[in-house]
Amino acid sequence: MYKKSAGLLVLGNLVFMLGFLCFKGAAELQLSAAPAKRLELGLEEIEKRAAGMSRVTGASTMSGDVLSAARGLGMVEIAVSGQRVVDYEMMEEPEGYDLSAEDREALLRIVEAEAGSEDEDGRLLVANVVLNRVNSEAFPSTVKDVVFQKSKGVAQFSPVSSGRYYKVKISEKTEAAVERALAGEDISEGALYFASRKRADSGKMRWFDTKLTFLFEHGGHEFFK
Repeated sequence: MYKKSAGLLVLGNLVFMLGFLCFKGAAELQLSAAPAKRLELGLEEIEKRAAGMSRVTGASTMSGDVLSAARGLGMVEIAVSGQRVVDYEMMEEPEGYDLSAEDREALLRIVEAEAGSEDEDGRLLVANVVLNRVNSEAFPSTVKDVVFQKSKGVAQFSPVSSGRYYKVKISEKTEAAVERALAGEDISEGALYFASRKRADSGKMRWFDTKLTFLFEHGGHEFFK
């Protein structure tokens, strides 16, 4: 009788221990899933606010851990004001240019002819000016037409009229500068003109000084618009 009672007691203890372990495991599983659940709810909150909520009150702002997790994923943040703040990594890259082989050759030659003694940024600036003219309604719409444009029978770019344009050898530095310009890099501040004051005649520089807006000087060139 005693052995039977002892056996039942041991069996009862085992059942109790198994039940306790199962309950503890379920509780731990629920706790481990809590951060994921909060993140899921936070992401739903982000989607709802980004869809059109224009006003957000302090009572409805996201909790710090959910906001941190959303930031870690590179997602859109919701400011207290309700504005959408886009992660800088998601900003679009500048658009580039897709030139024909003829236009690209013209750009390379005029950059080499005008700025062959300048640093790479100086060459980039000349390329920027040519492309700015292409984009302006006041000038022709292709690189070649811009390079060969004449005003009252005079070429806009002196290397064209002097013949230097046809004689230059394109350097690697010029190729690199032109590639930067064609990729969308623009440091010209919208310049449409440039001139070398020490090489230009006084009458031409007087026109630059009185008719245009001076922007800056780089190397041997002054830039205007």
